[in-house]
Amino acid sequence: MSNKPGSMSSKTKARMLIVVAALLWSMSGLFGKAPYFDSWPAEIAGWPVRGPLLAFWRTLFASIVLFPLVRRPRWTIKLVPAVLVFAAMNVTFLTAVTKTTAANAIWLQNTAPAWVFLVGVMCLRERVHPRDWFLIGFAILGVGLILSFELQGESAAGMLYGLLGGVSYAGVVLSLRWLRHEDAAWLVAINHFAASVLLLPYVVYRDIWPTGEQYLVLSAFGILQLGLPYWLFARGLQGISGHEASGLVLLEPLLVPVWVYLAWRHEVSYQSPQWWTMVGGGLILVGLVCRYVGLKREVELVPK
Repeated sequence: MSNKPGSMSSKTKARMLIVVAALLWSMSGLFGKAPYFDSWPAEIAGWPVRGPLLAFWRTLFASIVLFPLVRRPRWTIKLVPAVLVFAAMNVTFLTAVTKTTAANAIWLQNTAPAWVFLVGVMCLRERVHPRDWFLIGFAILGVGLILSFELQGESAAGMLYGLLGGVSYAGVVLSLRWLRHEDAAWLVAINHFAASVLLLPYVVYRDIWPTGEQYLVLSAFGILQLGLPYWLFARGLQGISGHEASGLVLLEPLLVPVWVYLAWRHEVSYQSPQWWTMVGGGLILVGLVCRYVGLKREVELVPK
């Protein structure tokens, strides 16, 4: 079967799904920095608290909305490392958000494309489009510039959790790509549910529970910012390589400061982006433009 003349190619559809996922993911700072959770301690006796609590509730609400979408559930041993790395990503990222700025946490997490590119190409033998080098090269320059300034004087804990978030995020992308032939809704739902189960004992131990208003915010956090975009992302990975998908998702950190500014610019804790963030973001945009603008329509040969 081939694409009809004038119809959208499967790769184009996959890229559009990834872009929409990035747009929804970019609202992490909107929720993570919300003043509704200021009553939750960032840490107790050196142990992170607010980050794991947010991770638990948003993965729980995400799984609730995802399970009804599952059509082909199937158990495979490959799900075990996928679930563990997904849980690690949620905890490390949200802990980084509570220990540094939302923008810093996002940029540290988005060191992932470099790891995805190396592992995907060298170990998984994924094909590299010549223009991918522009995307990855400018992404490394942009993220590197931002981090070289942002991490000066940054707390070691915030930097460590952010970098761990990047490594674990790369693991999530690679695991979803590895399991791309499984039902996307099943993969994402089981990842979120298992992550919430793993975090539940810690939540019970801390004995800190949401109020009515917080439940509403957490449900939106889990459904709109986590569950839905991960489902879209998993479906998109069925059509394009992991390194291309992680490169497209760099749209996310470009949009995070915009959401935070629109929502919380009047808060005392608000921090506006610095010039190096704008320049680094510009470099990432250059890479995206070089990769996609003017790209001829790809002709795909799909086996009958």
